[in-house]
Amino acid sequence: MKLYNTLTRMKEEFVPIEEGRVRMYSCGPTVYDYIHIGNARPAIVFDVLRRYLEYRGYDVTFVQNFTDVDDKIINRANEQGITAKELSDKYIEEYFRDADALGIRRASVHPRVSEHMDEIIDMISHLIENGKAYEKNGSVYYSVESFPDYGELSRQSIEDLRSGARVEVDEEKNSPLDFAVWKAMKPGEPYWESPWGKGRPGWHIECSAMSTSILGKTIDIHGGGQDLIFPHHENEIAQSEGACGCRFANYWVHNGYINIDKVKMSKSLGNFFTVRDIAKEYDLAAVRMFMLMAQYRSPVNFSREMIEQSAAALERLTNFRDTAEYRIANAEDRALTDDERAWIDSLDKYRFAYDEAMDDDLNTADAIAAIFDLVRDANAQLDDNSPKPMIEAALALFTELAGVLGIAQKKEEAPGGEDERIEALIEERQTARKNRDFKRADEIRDQLAAEGIELMDTREGVRWKRA
Repeated sequence: MKLYNTLTRMKEEFVPIEEGRVRMYSCGPTVYDYIHIGNARPAIVFDVLRRYLEYRGYDVTFVQNFTDVDDKIINRANEQGITAKELSDKYIEEYFRDADALGIRRASVHPRVSEHMDEIIDMISHLIENGKAYEKNGSVYYSVESFPDYGELSRQSIEDLRSGARVEVDEEKNSPLDFAVWKAMKPGEPYWESPWGKGRPGWHIECSAMSTSILGKTIDIHGGGQDLIFPHHENEIAQSEGACGCRFANYWVHNGYINIDKVKMSKSLGNFFTVRDIAKEYDLAAVRMFMLMAQYRSPVNFSREMIEQSAAALERLTNFRDTAEYRIANAEDRALTDDERAWIDSLDKYRFAYDEAMDDDLNTADAIAAIFDLVRDANAQLDDNSPKPMIEAALALFTELAGVLGIAQKKEEAPGGEDERIEALIEERQTARKNRDFKRADEIRDQLAAEGIELMDTREGVRWKRA
């Protein structure tokens, strides 16, 4: 398996630090509002990377943080007359609602900045001891010029950064390049006690401290959006390696930008969409499909046309799945002919094509193409008279490969026997139609439609799905 490493600007064979185990960290959202479509892309990308590593047999510890100490959170909480914790608690819960709808699995650990203050303070203390940071008036700053490799990730030299820097009025830093790892308390802000006085951490130090405390000093993969390369990830490297004296992450993986109708997404341009906004018009499973139909490092253009195309593609996959399940329930379990056995054996070529695509820097676009090739072949070979083992073999492979991508997944059965109630209504409708009681049949269809249940009359019988 090869991954494109932003640090080296090349695809590299993935070799974990510890055989059979992968330690991976991805920067999560700042929880002051609903996540936007730009936040959704890295969440989906690193969910799939984690799933694929597990598919390959690795034991993956995946950490995705929540930034719950930040200027935006403090300002929004003050505007609403609530505490920063109350605001962040609300939007962490809302994040999980959106993540669930996008098919994103929970990380192994979801640390919060506010719950790792001891580790943050400890790392800052080590930076001061190592001559990498200094205290001024209750704040602590990282000395960028103390770290010669600064700029390696973003391909910027310290000299270039220095020549482009502006010195601000009343600046207390030794150099305009230096950045805060601890901020002295200001009135109206939450604060924590520290050796330098009351205050709170800077943005960059949090990921360094949480990653190190949970995963160890050196991790396999650090991920995030391309916009985080500089300064956030550059600063993480400087902090982590400045504190421990060893490499922070072996592979840096970054996803590309999202454009809206071919224009970069921006609040100022009015083309900014939250995931919750999009969910009012589209099933978020189609958004996940859209994200994965492009290679993760490529920029993608988000538009209604593209989402509708993705929804149609996803429907072809789910129709195959549903038809195969129906056929299995009604298929003859007979002995296979030699040709039928040979066809089952031939399905391996789709797994090979899928694995080859995913091993090539997580090429989900080509992996999805391999799944569609499998579906086309199965649709051509299988019908209502096909033996059960043939249908089961095709469906099992489809389910496994689609499951790694988190697409065409069956929604969990509703609690309290809800699915059984729906099935009973459908059966009643069928009986009404046989008895030519079309009024009752239409009433049932309308009732189910009002509940978001779509009925599909097919030659295999009535199928249904939640809209």
